[in-house]
Amino acid sequence: MRSAVMSTSTGEGGRPVPAAVSTADLRKSYGDRTVLDGIDLRIPAGSVFALLGPNGAGKTTTVRILSTLVAADGGQAQVAGHDVATSPDRVRAAIGVTGQFAALDDLLTAEENLLLMADLLRLGKREGHSRTRQLLERFDIADVAHKRAATFSGGMRRRLDIAMTLVGDPQVIFLDEPTTGLDPRSRRTLWDTVRSLVAGGTTVFLTTQYLEEADQLADRIAVLDGGRIVAEGTADELKARIPGSHVRLRFTHTTEYERAAAAFPGAGRDEENLALRMAGDGGLDALRALLDRLDAAGIRAADLSVHTPDLDDVFLALTGDGTGTTSPHVKETPR
Repeated sequence: MRSAVMSTSTGEGGRPVPAAVSTADLRKSYGDRTVLDGIDLRIPAGSVFALLGPNGAGKTTTVRILSTLVAADGGQAQVAGHDVATSPDRVRAAIGVTGQFAALDDLLTAEENLLLMADLLRLGKREGHSRTRQLLERFDIADVAHKRAATFSGGMRRRLDIAMTLVGDPQVIFLDEPTTGLDPRSRRTLWDTVRSLVAGGTTVFLTTQYLEEADQLADRIAVLDGGRIVAEGTADELKARIPGSHVRLRFTHTTEYERAAAAFPGAGRDEENLALRMAGDGGLDALRALLDRLDAAGIRAADLSVHTPDLDDVFLALTGDGTGTTSPHVKETPR
């Protein structure tokens, strides 16, 4: 049997950072359909981790296993230091889960929904009321505390839903596509909420199909496809794996443009905009060498810009064919 992922790593200043979530060779099938085919993850405490993947890739199944809602067929998983299989009660006491759709009782008010959750968690009357008041203020819904949830907008419902998740002050929160159906303003408000949670030491495990969301929030991102993790790293690391980075030089005068084209015969030409496109990663050394060549040739560019692939490019390159096979154009880097 494979060993579990190590529970600590080194953070800033050499201090050990415990893993809030770790898995080793996690597997799950439904009949003859393999959903998870050996998933290895390690998520440091106090960070945001985003799991990306197309529909049916296994994102929600991963969350359901880690939150003890379904059992894995094989492998190991730990959450908040507790084994998911052998200590499910301790895992449940340490986590909060927000699904794709708000789990509210529409007949109850915002305050009553929170108090109900406090009762379910057996916090006691005084503590439950105190926690409810704090969360109503924190999520800016104190002014509608006595209104029924059925009257709330999508953004307000989602804020109340996450507030309910926090009643028990969990160490780890699983957010399964939490901004689905929200307008851009509500989505950004929720992003601010996630950032504040992490600033307070909470670990957030996020699944999303909004690539901008992962780019904005996640410390690390994993791409799940065909039941396997096909790539993992920071947003910048994942972008660097996709070819297509280039430097664009634009010129004001045709004479300068033609001289530059002669000096860089391999550059792509955009004669309409008097621009040249040169492959490169946009690193400081490469840019310095480029500028030195322009200066030595006495050529002045009107402006210079660096273009790199975004997470959309990464997602399509890694999952575009739907087979879980990495595109041959993706640069392999060590995990």
